[in-house]
Amino acid sequence: MHERLKTGFNLGLTGNILFLFFGLTCLLYYNTYEDGSGFSNVLEVIAYIIEVCGFIALAISAFCIATSARMRTLMKVCYSIYILLEAVMMFLELNAYEFNSFYHPFSLGLAIVHAAFSGFVCFTFLQLDPDKTALEVVIIVCIGIIFGGMLGNIMGIRIYFSIITNAVSYSLLFFRILSLQDNGDIEIDCYGDKATVTEYRSEFFRD
Repeated sequence: MHERLKTGFNLGLTGNILFLFFGLTCLLYYNTYEDGSGFSNVLEVIAYIIEVCGFIALAISAFCIATSARMRTLMKVCYSIYILLEAVMMFLELNAYEFNSFYHPFSLGLAIVHAAFSGFVCFTFLQLDPDKTALEVVIIVCIGIIFGGMLGNIMGIRIYFSIITNAVSYSLLFFRILSLQDNGDIEIDCYGDKATVTEYRSEFFRD
């Protein structure tokens, strides 16, 4: 695997693990919140640090993937938008009291839109190697996990539950992509490779 591409996937895994910890920190924050509490203030600072570190890791991940993998324009664009969207939602989640005029963390509609877009972005990763069943299987599983995040809203949990399930899903996705590539189960052509560029004939994706 191209080293820059591997770095991109590793940072994607790292960033999503950090987003998972962000969601868990929010869970603890809102379950123990007391106005003016030192503990709540510490949790808020920790959440911001995790969010920033996770966003930086994913931003570099998107850059590495975009500049190493050939073609796959839809996947690259959607993944970049997804990272920005998650960062914005995390900021709103931590500051919901300031944006309650338009941000509603218990909204079912928000949970559905969030899951639908996240699932679509996950689906675009089929562009990595669309003819490999192993990749298709892991993407189907990951999309299932993402849509399972909507259950949190039904149970009366804030949108951070959906952020947690997304982080679990994308962590699994990047972990499996790395392992599939290491085992030679998928082939991802990169800029600078001497190998012939793969010709994609998928009806879903046409660059």
